[in-house]
Amino acid sequence: MTKNQQPFLVVFSGLPGTGKTTISTMLAAALHAVYLRIDTIEQAMRAAGAKQIGPSGYAVANGLARANLLLGHSIVADCVNPVRESRLGWGKVAAEASAELINIHLICSDAAEHRRRVDERSADIPGHRLPNWSSVMRHMFEPRDDDHLLLDTATMTLADLVECCTTYVTSKLDRS
Repeated sequence: MTKNQQPFLVVFSGLPGTGKTTISTMLAAALHAVYLRIDTIEQAMRAAGAKQIGPSGYAVANGLARANLLLGHSIVADCVNPVRESRLGWGKVAAEASAELINIHLICSDAAEHRRRVDERSADIPGHRLPNWSSVMRHMFEPRDDDHLLLDTATMTLADLVECCTTYVTSKLDRS
């Protein structure tokens, strides 16, 4: 980000096991952006004694994003983001901070590969319980009607996925 450029908010969405964390952390590092992960926030809330998380994790993430955007820091957010309400929340944050909202949605079209990823991954957040395959398949994902980049992580290399995301973000910022 150049000194005169407004901060931006990149929101990664998709089911668990599609590659959001891997790709979003690499993109955040490449763009020198603050990285926010819903799983980290929600696990911290559980560790602090919260019994029910519900939309509270997204509310905390939205608040952290807003505060950092207002300080001029760009954000890369990593979340499932399955419902219109959560997507509208990110849009509201970006608007309040005069930041460009950039949505990236990841899927894995190869069910066997997706299941392998879900079954073989290990928790990287202390105390975090990863969802199993049946839990991932029960996720309800409302259709999208917003502007977003859709990437299939089963059909591209990791390097190509990160490059595609970087190019997309850059193109969105060049147009704003």
